[in-house]
Amino acid sequence: MRTFLIKVAATTITDQTQSYRPEDPKNRQSALTLYVTLAGLFIASLVTCNLVANKFVSVDLGFTEFILSAGVLAYPITFLITDLLSELYGREQTNKVVVSGFGALLLVLIILKLGGAFNAIDSSPVNDAAYATVFANSWRVIVASMVAYLVAQLIDVRLFHFWKRLTKGKHLWLRNNASTILSQLVDTTLVVGVLFIGVEPINKILLFILHGWLFKMLCALADTPLLYLTVWAGRKKFNLAQNQELSLS
Repeated sequence: MRTFLIKVAATTITDQTQSYRPEDPKNRQSALTLYVTLAGLFIASLVTCNLVANKFVSVDLGFTEFILSAGVLAYPITFLITDLLSELYGREQTNKVVVSGFGALLLVLIILKLGGAFNAIDSSPVNDAAYATVFANSWRVIVASMVAYLVAQLIDVRLFHFWKRLTKGKHLWLRNNASTILSQLVDTTLVVGVLFIGVEPINKILLFILHGWLFKMLCALADTPLLYLTVWAGRKKFNLAQNQELSLS
């Protein structure tokens, strides 16, 4: 009986998605252009998050006030884009963008280290002290972000497709929010933990985690209508059925 139930459960969440390659060459080019554009926006948002992450700000939404890293303001965009990519292009193509983002962060880290290895000339608008003030801690921020980002984004993509299989392509709002909210909790905890354990008291660390996660969660809920609109437009443009994903091959 137990074996039978396991087989039934496994069958229930079998992946029902199908790859679809547009027949019209113009639509194939449009599909590739959209993919590259979303990937570019994803990487730009990711790099920006890390470059401004050292500044902490207060964001008052009326009902409450959040104490956040400035990088958090742009970070929800990355999860929205991975959900869009997951819905329209599938897990494999989305993971390629996630890995590319990891490579971009590594490159930024190397360039920042090289920039700090050389002394500024006398006429430089940014002297060594200013550069160090802004970027001295960036290596720690980026390393923390790289670890958290890779784990959280891969969890997000995996959970998104788990919920997609479980609901047979229905309830986009559920897989968008269920995957993003959990993965952003993982991301926020890892980033804040790596950055501040041993530096700040535990109560302050927990406050940063709570504020960062709640803010990201609100953003995930708020961007759900935008996700629906974009997915609807994409499916209409490429004539995709509910369980079809665009193929770039």
